[in-house]
Amino acid sequence: MRAMRIAALGGPEVFEAVEMDDPAIGPNDILIRQEAIGLNFIDIYRRTGVYPVSLPAILGSEGAGVVEAVGDQVTRFKVGDRAGYGSGSAAYAEKVALPADKAVKLPDAVSSRTAAAALLKGMTAEFLTRIWPLQRGDAVLVHAAAGGAGLILTQWLAHLGYRVIGAVGSAAKAEIARAHGCDLVILYDEEPVAEAVRKATGGAGVKVVYDSVGAATFDASLASVAKRGLFVSFGNASGPVPPFAPLRLAQAGSVFMTRPTLFDYIATEEALDAAAASLFAVIASGAVKIDIAQEWPLSEVADAHRALEGRKTTGASILIP
Repeated sequence: MRAMRIAALGGPEVFEAVEMDDPAIGPNDILIRQEAIGLNFIDIYRRTGVYPVSLPAILGSEGAGVVEAVGDQVTRFKVGDRAGYGSGSAAYAEKVALPADKAVKLPDAVSSRTAAAALLKGMTAEFLTRIWPLQRGDAVLVHAAAGGAGLILTQWLAHLGYRVIGAVGSAAKAEIARAHGCDLVILYDEEPVAEAVRKATGGAGVKVVYDSVGAATFDASLASVAKRGLFVSFGNASGPVPPFAPLRLAQAGSVFMTRPTLFDYIATEEALDAAAASLFAVIASGAVKIDIAQEWPLSEVADAHRALEGRKTTGASILIP
């Protein structure tokens, strides 16, 4: 099979195409012949060393396709089933092996392209919608609201009846965010985010801030949260949040803060199936539309990383083996 591998940390130029044997599977594993692969910012964190990897490495956490082989003890899948995953590894390849309990069966209504674009980001949005008790009409702030995870999260929060304020980097992205459920959109370069949030909420601030940007938006996020509200830091697109004194949370209004990861919310087979089922349900209902705005051949993954890292993408991006 063909895979895109890195032998060193660095920029997108470190990717190289390699021919290798199909992955071996153990008794509890499945082998998927991939039809589409998800592109996520976590892949950039690993390529650059923000998150450690053992080199040489095949990156990628998300994909979908057809089960080609199953281990002797696998009962969850059979050969020919359609399967997807959002917490795998070595996805930048024509085939991938992973434990059967890390994959989900795809309903007929969900294509492999949609599953590869949606599973990791969509199940992230799923747990974020229930991470804090909210009531209809409550205001929330979503950073990077026109991005892959942000666009899914924005739609889901709006579907649940919350007032979604989105923050984006361009007028074009603002239009996309509005079209997908944002009540108000703030452009980072045109007005201070926290001031705009306070003005829009009568000075109260938002009940929850969902921040996937990291260092560049930390201060604005903290200044946007209502008293005893929640600051969710779930990404580092601009770099990790620097160390800070816990006293700042008290000064901001006894604010709570969490740095969650999807993998802790889908750690069991039951939790994974429940999260995927919720995601497939909102997609089927039309409440959440998966906007695949960019796709590249797997061989052009370096260009895909440049576009994602340069904030030139909107919605979801996929790679086609």
